[in-house]
Parts: sequence; C-alpha cells; structure tokens
Amino acid sequence: MRTPGPTIETERLILRPPQAEDFEPMCAMMADEETARFIGGVMAPSTVWRSLCALAGAWTIRGYSMFSVIEKSTGDWIGRLGPWQPEGWPGTEIAYGLTRAAQGRGYAQEGVSAAIDYAVDILGWDEIIHCIDAKNDASLRVAERLGARKLRQAQAPAPFSDMYWDVYGQSADEWRARR
Repeated sequence: MRTPGPTIETERLILRPPQAEDFEPMCAMMADEETARFIGGVMAPSTVWRSLCALAGAWTIRGYSMFSVIEKSTGDWIGRLGPWQPEGWPGTEIAYGLTRAAQGRGYAQEGVSAAIDYAVDILGWDEIIHCIDAKNDASLRVAERLGARKLRQAQAPAPFSDMYWDVYGQSADEWRARR
C-alpha cells in the first residue's frame, strides 16, 4: 500500500502518516481521561476510528495531516502530531498529543520541531500556530520552548464551538531565525 505522505526521522522518533495498526494504541490514549483532556476528551472506539480516518484522509484531501509518532527504540505508537488545519480552523497549526507514558521525555518538542520544519520548508507555511487550552500548562511550556508566543484567542469551530483557545505561534521567519 502506498503511503500518502512522507516519513520523517528524528533522533528518537519516526513520524509517519497514520495507519490502521494505530487504531488500538490511539484508542488507549483517547480512553485515558488525563491524556485526552485537552485533545478532544475521552472518546469511544467508534469516535477514535473516525478521528483516525480523518487524520489519514487529510493526507489525501489537504496533502498534509498529523503524523503518527513512533518511538524508535521500541517501535511503539506514542501519539500524533503535525500539520492540522480542518475547515474553520484558526490558522495553520502544528498540533500535538502524546500518550501519558511518552510525556515529559522531550518527545513533543523533538517531534513538533521536525513537523514545523516540514510545514515551513515543504508546505511553505508563513505562520505556525498551536491552539492551547489556557489550563494546559504542559502544552504551553512546549510551545514557549519552541519560541511561540501568545498571539490571540480563538473560538474553536463546531462541534467544539463552546471552547476557546489561546493561540500561540510565530512566523516562519521567526522559526528559521531560531533553528
């Protein structure tokens, strides 16, 4: 089967388009209340399936999407991150969500850095944003370590339109100057 997008390797991670075998570990991640809290909330397997298919399908429809994150040392699926801009989104986002076991190990910063490089160098994005719940301290720290600053607030599109995010970000030129 042909992969719809690239595979990117970092020192400790493999970023690749989502595949069917990602379903079970994604179900486990989205069943963990604390992990799922800021990335859509706990989801039933049927909803996770639709989410996985949306991520995979965006590679065909948009030409980009979030990557599945694979830990090189174990081969385990540990989350998803990367370019994300569904209809009505407040900008060109590099989103990120990792399993609880993968958090606090620098994987988010490592993977998001590679995804920003991809978005700036390959996709030609002029701005990179991160939509973050104001209570998500861990995500805020990742964004700030990557050089992002608070730009504005934005209302989430339906079906999450009751949510508001702090939008952190930076221009492509600011990113290039930092790396």
